[in-house]
Amino acid sequence: MTNQSSIDDRAGWPPGFFIGSRERVPTDAQITAYTGRPVATIGDCLGRSLGARGLKAYHESLHVTICGPALTVRVRPGDNLMIHKALELARAGDVLVIDGGGDLSQAVIGGLIRTTAMAARLSGIVLDGALRDVAEWSDGRMPIFAKGHTHRGPTKSGPGEINIPIACSGMTIAPGDLVIGDADGVISIPVDQLDELLPRVLEHERHEAVIREANANRSSDPERFNAILRACGCPV
Repeated sequence: MTNQSSIDDRAGWPPGFFIGSRERVPTDAQITAYTGRPVATIGDCLGRSLGARGLKAYHESLHVTICGPALTVRVRPGDNLMIHKALELARAGDVLVIDGGGDLSQAVIGGLIRTTAMAARLSGIVLDGALRDVAEWSDGRMPIFAKGHTHRGPTKSGPGEINIPIACSGMTIAPGDLVIGDADGVISIPVDQLDELLPRVLEHERHEAVIREANANRSSDPERFNAILRACGCPV
């Protein structure tokens, strides 16, 4: 994938402004393989300590999911100039991930940007900041996870940066990382870990299916937890 400039070449850019490139993005096969995989399962396989925290799904439906390569944006809190530019550069299936500094005093996206995102055929949006026009997002046609909402609108003066590594609600994410979101939350996977991680995710799903069936039949082995309790000194 080519873009305006190399991720490391900031020559000629004014302070605070930059548009980089995504050196690597997931293949279509990798995206398909992870589509519909539960975020909780992926999080378990990544050590249960990764992923965004404190985001709310404003598309309401519990069955809507997102899965696509990250198009990252960092903006000054309350300003959306570079979000508009990022949407101009977006490709179908991208997930727009916005580092808005967690600011909730001014919304940086709303119904008009939602219309643009739908026309660009984004997979979804992840926002560490505030949105507005809540009723429009609720129909699920453009999935979005955001920190909060307010009626107060943004400025459009910058600065901002596109396709750089960002922090989004506790989640470190680089341009091109695979972003997956469902009713439990949002997580990202670096491109170079996708193939190695997938067999672990699939095995974890099979393992949980066995446990679920045992739980449903009341045939779980009590020693699974009793051994832990005895190790803690509990007389069981």
